[in-house]
Amino acid sequence: MSKFIGCNWPEIFPACQRLLNARQGQEFLALLAPAASLAELARLIDDHALRLPEAPEYLFDLARLELALYRTGQELPALPAMVPQHTVNPSLQLLESSWSGLPSLLGEIGAEAGRQPFLQQEVILVWVNPETGKSQAQSAGSEDLLALKMITEGIDPRQAAAFGGVSVGVIEATLERAADKGLILAPASLIRRDEGSFPLSKEIEPRLLSAGVFTLQWHLTQVCDLHCKHCYDRSDRAPLSLAHGLAVLDELWAFCQSHHIHGQVSFSGGNPLLYPHFLALYQAAADLGFSVAILGNATSAERLLPLLAIKKPVFYQVSLEGLPEHNDFIRGKGYFARVMEFLALLREQEIFSMVMLTLTKGNMEQVLPLAELLRDRADLFTFNRLAMVGEGSLLASAPVAEYRGFLESYLAAAQKNPGLGLKDNLFNLLREEKGEPLLGGCAGFGCGAAFNFVSLLPDGEVHACRKFPSLIGNIFNQSLPEIYDSAKARQYRAGCLACRDCRLRPACGGCLAVSHGFGLDVFTVRDPYCFLPQDQS
Repeated sequence: MSKFIGCNWPEIFPACQRLLNARQGQEFLALLAPAASLAELARLIDDHALRLPEAPEYLFDLARLELALYRTGQELPALPAMVPQHTVNPSLQLLESSWSGLPSLLGEIGAEAGRQPFLQQEVILVWVNPETGKSQAQSAGSEDLLALKMITEGIDPRQAAAFGGVSVGVIEATLERAADKGLILAPASLIRRDEGSFPLSKEIEPRLLSAGVFTLQWHLTQVCDLHCKHCYDRSDRAPLSLAHGLAVLDELWAFCQSHHIHGQVSFSGGNPLLYPHFLALYQAAADLGFSVAILGNATSAERLLPLLAIKKPVFYQVSLEGLPEHNDFIRGKGYFARVMEFLALLREQEIFSMVMLTLTKGNMEQVLPLAELLRDRADLFTFNRLAMVGEGSLLASAPVAEYRGFLESYLAAAQKNPGLGLKDNLFNLLREEKGEPLLGGCAGFGCGAAFNFVSLLPDGEVHACRKFPSLIGNIFNQSLPEIYDSAKARQYRAGCLACRDCRLRPACGGCLAVSHGFGLDVFTVRDPYCFLPQDQS
């Protein structure tokens, strides 16, 4: 027997070794002894004349699988770091086996579970996982094979959906799961920060420069059952037709496909549930594979349950503006109690619940008491600073001089209350002082205006951010790529020039809507609440 095989036998065939006693193990080695290389070893194992008396009939099928695993990890070149399009993992092998269930014998757990292979043709996938760099194997499922066929033959997801009589979302999910396993390699997102404007520093992680999800915050209607005192837009806009709405979803799907990014539709308003074609658009968004979320008002079980029959939203966000008396002064009598009842309904239906507060001078002292009231009632509680826009211009903003102290108190409370979210970009100023990792801030990438989200209004206007006038186009007479790549969108995406050289910029950028509310030029003057000394930014 060759020295090479003898030295590596336990490493190459651990599952086979566990199946055999000492005598059988020696006989197994003797059968493979003529091999002087891995290639010769493979030819010996593929010779179906090899049998070992009293050993399981599937022994050499298992040996073939284990050798494929070993060779995959040893012989194939490194996987590409980036691919231009979805590509089959070049390390992938498809092994045809006469026995079903062989992968369950790999590893110590499989050997002890008592699961036995049975005689039935099966395809086994063997590949190097790009995340771990380790070889792995599994029985090929029908959706694995579908994903591989689509990529190999260049089949468009819509073609596959039509042929299979399923939604595009089902096909998209199949491809995503195959990519998660590493069977196919997915191209990197093209929604990336301009590294010339957002330079990396020791404080900034590369993840903050590239988005994996693009969100359309879709204000379907201006109709609302509330009249909040800080509402930033009560204008009368042309209603959205169903045909236009469906065309928007097609446009968003094509945009996400071409930019290699997952799409999310966050339905808002007004109250999105009052839009007459809401269920039709919700269904269409789900069918296209988008994540769906709702930013709306408390509602009844009768309105909520039909949505769950289509697709559970990734979250449902409602708003409270403080403790009961103050909240009902801002949002209307009895609304605090309605929200509390609705949060119980969301919990009963296992829907992730978010509560948003608009921070003003009038509710600053109520934020942390409200957070305690919401403990175990809401999954996440957070706030946005008031944008003094629309009717919000009649309210007083939180005092600038007191804001740092407020953030410090909030951070201390968050140590004890896991439901407190850290959304405001300026939290990063405090975290950097303490040497703590920076957070993604408002949109996961600092200010996400016209970067990883845009806001769409009923009349087709597209804004960089809904909280202040930031028009970048109209989707009814321009394509989404044209709008996204426009000079105006790029300007909002680049943010404030005064922040250009700040070491925290990719995780911060302040809030353009707040700056606008203070009457500042959002492109040249930094967020008035920023407490980082000018000479240190």
